[in-house]
Parts: sequence; structure tokens; C-alpha cells
Amino acid sequence: MPSPEEEVPEEPDSDTPPSAIESEEFTLSQSQPTEPSTEEAEPLVLVAEVVVSGVDGELEDQVYQVISTQAGRTTTRSQLQRDINAIFATGFFRNVKALPEDTPLGVRVTFEVEPNPVLNSVTIEGSQVFPESEVDRIFGEQYGETLNLKIFEGGVEQVNQWYQDNGYVLGQVIGAPQVSDDGAVTLEVAEGEIKDIQVRFVSAEGETTDEEGNLIEGRTREYIITREIQLQPGDIFQRETAEKDIRRVFGLGIFEDVTLGLEPAPDDPNKANVIVNIVEKSTGSLAFGGGVSSASGLFGTVSYQQQNIGGNNQKLGGEFQVGERLLLADISFTDPWVGGDDHRLSYTVNAFRRRAISVIFDSDDENDQRDVDLPNGDNPRVIRTGGGVSFTRPFIPNPFVEPEWTASLGLKYERVEIQDSDGDTEPRDELGNKLTVDDSGEDDLLTLQFGIVNDRRNNRRQPTSGSLLRFGTEQSIPIGSAEIALNRLRANYSFYIPVDFTKFVDGPEALAFNVQAGHIIGDLPPYEAFPLGGTNTVRGYDEGSVGAGRTFLLGTVEYRFPVFRFLGGALFIDAATVFDSQSSVIGNPGGVREKPGDGIGYGAGIRVQSPLGPIRVDYAINDEGDTRFHFGIGERF
Repeated sequence: MPSPEEEVPEEPDSDTPPSAIESEEFTLSQSQPTEPSTEEAEPLVLVAEVVVSGVDGELEDQVYQVISTQAGRTTTRSQLQRDINAIFATGFFRNVKALPEDTPLGVRVTFEVEPNPVLNSVTIEGSQVFPESEVDRIFGEQYGETLNLKIFEGGVEQVNQWYQDNGYVLGQVIGAPQVSDDGAVTLEVAEGEIKDIQVRFVSAEGETTDEEGNLIEGRTREYIITREIQLQPGDIFQRETAEKDIRRVFGLGIFEDVTLGLEPAPDDPNKANVIVNIVEKSTGSLAFGGGVSSASGLFGTVSYQQQNIGGNNQKLGGEFQVGERLLLADISFTDPWVGGDDHRLSYTVNAFRRRAISVIFDSDDENDQRDVDLPNGDNPRVIRTGGGVSFTRPFIPNPFVEPEWTASLGLKYERVEIQDSDGDTEPRDELGNKLTVDDSGEDDLLTLQFGIVNDRRNNRRQPTSGSLLRFGTEQSIPIGSAEIALNRLRANYSFYIPVDFTKFVDGPEALAFNVQAGHIIGDLPPYEAFPLGGTNTVRGYDEGSVGAGRTFLLGTVEYRFPVFRFLGGALFIDAATVFDSQSSVIGNPGGVREKPGDGIGYGAGIRVQSPLGPIRVDYAINDEGDTRFHFGIGERF
């Protein structure tokens, strides 16, 4: 049958009737099938015989099932083309030809087909992350069978879906499968390899340039950002890893916003550049204040905070108070990740002069506790002047995993003085009990501190399962006239059990348990005793009003449940004791004030969600019938 562009040939001089379909081949590729002609009035010819050559058995039957050309019926050139396409559509054949041949009874049509080879193996080319086990899982059932490209394409879709399901959002098969004569199929993939990671500072509006058209330059050094990013050039982009990277960068606390973008690498479109877009925020603050108090007289305060010194994410804080009768200060410097360390080693250096009315020397008038003051009637003030350094290191194989174990080591020196409101040193109370170890009213304490933490909580802000263990010890080195030698041991263990008791709203619900214990060996200055009672120990009691001992044990059970999305509730019971150890403290500050030494508190509270963490409000009743409200930020444990 001539095409529209061809001339119709003259009729051959033969006894055989002329055929409207000339003897020519039709060959199609699987990827680019030929559309049948849509021209009208195509010549019809009678088909005398239909033959399939090149295969037998089931594959031969497949051909006969899909073709429309049948013996004894007429056909056209377009019909033959549709049959060829239908044969290709079965997926079993790599080459198909339709060969018409004139016979005395009509036209014999031979479909000459070449089947695909038997599938023996599938190879993923260009892959770094696609596992061989998945290749066998997806294509294994097809091995040993004639390759069916239609079925095989379903496997290709599973390969693409595996990339999506596992977070490799750029991964996909590219191009057509390459099939060899021996049945080996090669699939080429582009997985989204990272070419480069770039930091881009942008304005709050998302602009990369300022009003003068200059690129926005950040204050933060780029390596402070990139060292928080686990994805590296040469890695395959993975969504979950990228999300964790963003959270770590944002968690530095010095940025207003952090987003991540992808751009094709200019010199290789199969690779991507990861763009970290940073909106910086103000990280420094300076505040002034002042006033008049009976304790300090006229005073002024100034505080300074800088969270990103030199663009290195180092923290510097200072607070100063100057008055007629006092000079107080608290200065600290923290490097949260020492440069060049692969395990997030951090350190803090601080110096301080602090004054406080210690709860150890205070009493609760509402519980008829004895009020013991200084000889002049003032409350004892504890003045601590000193400084220290501490190092913290998590036990992690690399800086991108959440540590279970973290250790700390520190050294602290402080001079402790007991003063009245005028700043005069007072070594004893009005009953003659010692307030310091040294008779001068001043003690020197040099302590070596060690701590270890094991954190297995599922959520550090609102845990519902897992546990948290803290253990610490402080060993003093005898110095000064008092030569204090003590060792403080303290342990704190919490664990959480998820429950589903209430149906108010979806949210975290758990039973939380906490046990704390401590003991001091050796010399025990009264200001170093363990105070019990108050917001963070036994609720229902005033701060420190349960007791002050050498040894203590504290237990708490809480039931935490959601009420609304922004509001939670809690039921709790606290119990603690100092095991009759108050008298072993120098000066017996708890005993002379007639503190009971043990206590129980119970009640209910609410938790209001806020950017700072849950705001805690508890109403508690103690075992003596007194009630109190307690306030705090964050869960108690």
C-alpha cells in the first residue's frame, strides 16, 4: 500500500491478481511506536493466511491473541500497523515485522517477531544507596522468564518509589533500560548526589541583596553552620537527614529562620547544590536598672548578653550590681563546641560574687518552726566569691547523633562568707551555732567535680517513655585555714511509662517517676547541706522547710495528661527524708530551727505551653495540712 507521498506503481504483468499491499517490511521500536495512517479510503485486501514466525508456544499464542488481522478477512496497511503496535504492547518482543506476500488465494501476512531475551540479571548503574537486596526483591520473580518490558516497567516504578519512601527525593531511573542479548538489563539512576553545600544569608523578606544591590553578608562564620550539617558533597541528598540538619542549625539559637533549597549543579544537572538560607537575628542585649532596698541601699544593675561572639556561636554573659553596701557580679563565657573536636567538646568559664539568703538558714513561720537569726536580728546572708571551669563531652561516634551518655569534669573555687545586711562577717548565729567551718566566718572551698548523664528519653521537653540517669560527685581539696575535706555524692533517676487514661485530646500522656538521693562524706559546712522542701523537692512546703541534712532521699510520682492542645494537667505526690542526719551538719541549721526532717506533699497542677517550655503551676497540700502554690518553667523532671 503506498504512502500518501508515494506514487501508485503500475500493475504487474502476471496471472496473479494485483495486491493493494506491496511486499515490504514494517519495523517499530518499542520506545517509539508508529501511529497508523489516518488517511481515508485505504485499499482493502483479502487475507488468505496469517503466519507468526520466530517464536512458538505461549509467545506465539500471545501474538495471535492480540492481532486483528485474520485469514478470510480484509485488512489495510493501517490495520497491520495497529497489529504491530499491539504485539509490541505485550512487552515480550524487541523487534516486529509484518511481511505481506501475494498468493493465488490472496495475501499471506507473516508477522516475524524477535522476542526479548530471558532475563538473567538487573544492574543498577550510578547507585550509591540502592541496596542489592531490593534489586532481587523487585525483579527476582522475573528472572528465568522472557523479559516482558511492560512488567519490567512496573519494577522500574518500584525502584523510583523506593527512593521516595526512603527520603531520597531526587533519586530516579533515567533513560530506557539497556538490554543485552544475554538477558542482562542495566538501569541507570540519578540519585541526587550533592555537588556542593552553600550558605546564603538572606533578609527577613528572603532577599539575598540589600537596598544597594550588594550581597547580604552574615555575621556568623560559615563553618559554624556547615559543621552542623551531616550532608556533605558526594553524599546522596536524603530528606530526613536534611530535616535534622536544619533543626541542628536552627537549634544554635542565633538565627531567626533557617530554610534549605536545592539547585541543579551548573556543570552537572544530575547533581545538586544544597543551599542553606539563613536569616540572622540580633544576638546581643544590654540592660540597665536600679533602685533602693533596705538590704542594699541605693544600687544599680547592668546586664549584658552576647550569644554569637565573633560569629563563632560563643556565649558571653555578665550581670553586675553595685550598691552602697555590696558589689555583686556574675560573668560567664561558653564555647558550645570547641573547634576541631569531632565529639562536641564544650567548656564554660565563669567568675562570680553572689549573695543570697540561704533556705538552709531560713524557717517557715506558718509551720511554727523556730526562727534563728544572727545576734543582731538579721537573717544570715551567704556570700560566694569565686570562679571555675567545666568541660562537657558526649560519648558519640560522630557529632550528628543524639548522645545517650555525656560526661562533665570541672574545677571550682569559692570563698564563702556569712554576713549580715550591712556586710559584716558573722561566724555564728544568735544561739552560738557555727555558720561556717572556720571560726572567722570565712571558708575556702576548692572542689573537683565529675558528672555523668545517661539520657534515653523519647522527647526531652515532654518525655512519655525512656529514662534519665544523672550521677555526680564533688571532691574538695583542703585549702585555707578551714581545710575542708568533703565528698558529695548525688544521683537522680527518672523513668516514664506511656499511658492512655484520659480522652480529652490527643497528646502526650504518661506516668513519670523520679528518685533522688545524696550523701556527703567528711566535713559538712552548714551552707552545703541538702535542703528539702519547695517547688523542686516536696511541694506543699516552703523552700527548705522540710529539713537540711547530710543524707537525703526524695521520691515523686506524677501523672501527666493533656487537656487542650496548649494546656496540660498533672497529679502528683512528693515524699522526702533526711534520715535524721540534720544533727551531723555543723551548727545543725535544720535541727535548731525545728524542721521536721521528712515530709509529704500532693496535689494537682497545670502546664501551659510556651516558647520557653511548659509554664508549671502546682497547687499542693503537705502532710501537716498546709497548702501552697508553686510556679516554675519546664517539667520538674
